[in-house]
Amino acid sequence: MWQLERGDGPIVAVAIHHGHAVRDEVAALLAIDDRSRLREEDPFTGEWTTIAPTRCVVLRSRFEVDLNRPRDRAVYRKPADAWGLEVWKREPPDDLISRSMSEYDAFYTAMRGLLEDVERRHGGFVVFDLHSYNHRREGPEGPPADESGNPQVNVGTGTLDRTRWAGVVDRFTAALRSYDFPGGRLDVRENVKFKGGRLARWVHETFPSTGCALAIEFKKVFMDEWTGEADEGLVTAIGDALRSTVPEVLDELRRAA
Repeated sequence: MWQLERGDGPIVAVAIHHGHAVRDEVAALLAIDDRSRLREEDPFTGEWTTIAPTRCVVLRSRFEVDLNRPRDRAVYRKPADAWGLEVWKREPPDDLISRSMSEYDAFYTAMRGLLEDVERRHGGFVVFDLHSYNHRREGPEGPPADESGNPQVNVGTGTLDRTRWAGVVDRFTAALRSYDFPGGRLDVRENVKFKGGRLARWVHETFPSTGCALAIEFKKVFMDEWTGEADEGLVTAIGDALRSTVPEVLDELRRAA
C-alpha cells in the first residue's frame, strides 16, 4: 500500500518507511503498541518527497513488512530483527506472512515499471531514498547518542558504483552542507551510520549503469522520537534543504550523460 505520483524528470523521491498502517489481521496479532511502532518508523519523510515530481510514499508499516530489507528478512519474526522489541503475541501464521509478502513483491514490481519508464525517458536517474533515524535510545530523559558516530545526515552509498556516480554524490553532499540550515550548517557524512538498505541495493543491481540511489538518513533532531511530536519548522527546513540539492544533482546528471 503506497501512494505513487508520476511526474517529469530524472529525480525520484521515495519514503519507504513513512507508513504506520497495518492490515486488520496483522493488528490483531501485534504485541507492540502504536507509539513503540511509530518510534521506529520514519514519520514526516513522506512530506520531503515533494522535492521531486515523481514520488512514492509507502503507507504500510515496516512492522508488517519492511520493504527496505532483503525478502527473507522483510517480516520481523523475533526481537533481534526489531531492535529487541517483542513484535508478535504469537508466531504469525504462514498465510498471513504470505499476504504481507505479496505487497513486498508488488512494490518492487511497481518500482521496476516506474524506473524503467524514467530510464526510457531520461537515461540516468537518481532516487532520493529518504529516511530518519533515532539517536535517543536510552530513553526520553537519557543522553543523545555521541555525535561522532551519529551525523545529522548520513548519506548511504555502500552499494553504488563510485566510479560512475561520484559526481552526483559529491555535489549532493556539498549542496546539503552549504544550505543555511536553522541553527547552523548540517553535519553531512557518508556511510557513518548506515550504508543503504534493500531499495538502494536493488536499484543498483537492477539499473547498474543508469540508476543511482542515495540512502539519505536524517537524525531525528526534527522531532521527539519518544512522543512522535514534530518541530514543524525543522521538518519544513529539511525539505527545503533537500530541495536545494536538486539543481546540483540534475546538472551532474546532464554532465555525466
